Amino acid sequence: MNDGVMDTRRLALLCELTRLGSMRAVAESLHVTTSTVSQQLAALSKEVGQVLVEPDGRGVRLTPAGRRLAEHGARILDAVEAARIDLSAGAEPNGTVRVAGYLTAVRDHLLPLVVRLAEAYPRVRLLVREHEPPESLALLADDTVDLALTYDYNLAPAPVDPSADAAPLWTARCGLGVPAGLDVPAGGAVRIFTACAGLDWIVNSRHTADEVVVRTLSSMAGFDPRVTHRADSLGLVEHMVAAGLGVALLPAGRPPVPGVRFVPLDDPPVVLRAYAVARHGRLRWPALSLVRELLREQADPAGGPRA
Repeated sequence: MNDGVMDTRRLALLCELTRLGSMRAVAESLHVTTSTVSQQLAALSKEVGQVLVEPDGRGVRLTPAGRRLAEHGARILDAVEAARIDLSAGAEPNGTVRVAGYLTAVRDHLLPLVVRLAEAYPRVRLLVREHEPPESLALLADDTVDLALTYDYNLAPAPVDPSADAAPLWTARCGLGVPAGLDVPAGGAVRIFTACAGLDWIVNSRHTADEVVVRTLSSMAGFDPRVTHRADSLGLVEHMVAAGLGVALLPAGRPPVPGVRFVPLDDPPVVLRAYAVARHGRLRWPALSLVRELLREQADPAGGPRA
């Protein structure tokens, strides 16, 4: 490597190329020209004394040296961001925390913090966007939001992103929502699914986790589920079940909807797990740290196991 100083802005471009896969995508993401991206990466190659990018058909790909530097770059950029934030770590939390989350988490857990923040931390403001977990995580990766409220299931765990930190918030046991007049036997999940093998199934329209659970348990029961309806609002799903359009996974503890019967699932149990996800380099920002900790406290005021 040359003795010159490495420009972290060029390093960020290399990391973006790793994430997005093409110079054109990087240019569009950063609102610059493809030529600018190419020139900056060429300058970075000179700074480190290594070829970082090579032609690959009509596009480019990272060389082994480019991949190694990109791995270091992610940690370097996070450390730079953490160092910047650390300068004001002792200050009163302030600023706008951008949060993306699914409807239930926003409505039941995030919105109650608004009054609390206004009273105790008036300089902290929340900017809220409603999105399903894959959308929220994409916004987090793009640095469009600072915090993503997400969920997965024990039978459909979300992949681990090494650049992010997922703090557990709460869990909820799930069951099968069926039309009230439908005769479904009690017992283990596989037996219940077997009894519903010939029915239509309703799954989320913007997240695949519940469909993975449905297909996993259906496979254990020996059939391929007929997924016919999709909706991301649990309220709408429940009304679709009440109308006789099918059956669907539902978390326990929701107010009963006329025409819907909740059948608990056990052996194996189905558990929804909620998280507050942030990038490692941002966790020293007092405002973000505060909001995430308040969410955790609200999920479990006693500080015990979250259920």
